[in-house]
Amino acid sequence: MKPTGTLHLIPVSLGESAPGNWLPQATHELASQLSTYIAENAKTARAFLKLIGTTRPLQEITIHTLTDKVDAQQIKTWLSPLLDCGDIGLVSEAGCPAVADPGAKVVAQAHQMGLRVIPWVGPSSILLSLMASGLDGQRFAFHGYAPVDANERAKQLKAWEAASQKQHQTQILIETPYRNGAMFDTLKQALKGNTRLCVASSLTTPDEWIQTHTTSHWKTLPAPDLSKKPTIFLYLAGR
Repeated sequence: MKPTGTLHLIPVSLGESAPGNWLPQATHELASQLSTYIAENAKTARAFLKLIGTTRPLQEITIHTLTDKVDAQQIKTWLSPLLDCGDIGLVSEAGCPAVADPGAKVVAQAHQMGLRVIPWVGPSSILLSLMASGLDGQRFAFHGYAPVDANERAKQLKAWEAASQKQHQTQILIETPYRNGAMFDTLKQALKGNTRLCVASSLTTPDEWIQTHTTSHWKTLPAPDLSKKPTIFLYLAGR
């Protein structure tokens, strides 16, 4: 089989923090040398590259932007140089690419083309919050976003709680930062008192804050300040 180039999956920061706190040296060195990237957001990709430093000027690094309008054929065109060897990096807007992230379709296309794919070590907010939650790390489900409508949101959270109780499965979800407060309030009201709820905010940054309590105990505590802070919510129903 003819050797091919490599699509490198490069994690980026979850917030403002020195690269040494969240990026291993080997990943850092590889990322700084790549001349082509596919990124969910070109602006944040450039900020990442500026933060870690690059071996060539930023203006000489090609960044393809993975918008909603990009189709499989366009991705194939971006990846086609790898058929003759070489390297391309894939980055998300935050954390690990292709995990709860549109970069997954780039990886899928790479496999269809027979290209080599290498995932590099770096921060994943989903796994970091699960590690720190004290909830079940053997069985868990990541749902992304709950419904925006308050009534539908509460209904969905209760349905996931029922699944959590039946399967002893940790439920994981995220919210748009400016709606964190509303989500936290709904979780407190919708979930049963003995369900354990973890709130993990600003992971890997100096403002990192992680606590797990039963829903009934959360109701006795002052509400945390989650406004405009990247936050993950996890819960596990009691038995």
